[in-house]
Amino acid sequence: MTVTHLLLEIILFLILTLVGAFIVKKRPISNSKYFNLKEYLPVEEIHTLRQVAYLALMTACFVNVMYTLIYVNTDTIYFAILDITLSLYIAATIDKSTTLRKLIVLLLVPYGALHYLLFGTPLIGLIDLIHIPVFLYFMKYYYDKFDEYTELHSLGIAVILLYVIVFVSFIITSIVEAKTPLDAIVMVSNAFTSNGYAVLGNSEIGKINSMILVWMGFIISSAGTATLTVAILKRQFKGKIKEYDDKLDDLNKKFDEVNDNLEKLEELIKKNN
Repeated sequence: MTVTHLLLEIILFLILTLVGAFIVKKRPISNSKYFNLKEYLPVEEIHTLRQVAYLALMTACFVNVMYTLIYVNTDTIYFAILDITLSLYIAATIDKSTTLRKLIVLLLVPYGALHYLLFGTPLIGLIDLIHIPVFLYFMKYYYDKFDEYTELHSLGIAVILLYVIVFVSFIITSIVEAKTPLDAIVMVSNAFTSNGYAVLGNSEIGKINSMILVWMGFIISSAGTATLTVAILKRQFKGKIKEYDDKLDDLNKKFDEVNDNLEKLEELIKKNN
């Protein structure tokens, strides 16, 4: 890896970061109803999904570290894509107003992954080991973001228990079953969503696709169940409320009758006096 290569990779990464930051800032599709989660899911579930998103980013950072330290020669092309995509996402979305954050963006440059895709040379070198403390830092960063979002919206933290179960199962599966992080995530996803304890898909793309399908199905089915439950309860309570309203109207009429009778009685007493 020459100095020219390093400069080329830094320049390319910074250009892609600027493009990504521009897209994040402008959000060209955010106003479309087709990309508005409120059109599909209850507000409560959207909040939960945003909590899960921060935890998922924590996991992605951890998986990146695992591949860097342990699985460097496995799923090479997909690890390179993960490393570049995750690094670009973080660089494009974090606040870069301070000198420290600007330095962090430079430390995020995935030299090995870019070098592998551009020049076809080995993926990890000494310079890439700097990714380990950087991504450990971002694991803490995204947990803080999760905590901040949870406090801001007064949400519960039950999702943490769910996350711990899945994450611990992922680690155990990876070690005990001697599986790569991708295979372990797919197996745990299938087991958690009741689709069996196996790797579905023969290729890496097929595995990723199966994992996306099981989680999307899990989310949509949960939303459907919640919506149906709310609809049934709403109809039930609507009937009860109407019944109570009718009884209240009858009670008001009787009170009116009593008041009328009292007024007539007072007039009668006055006349007699």
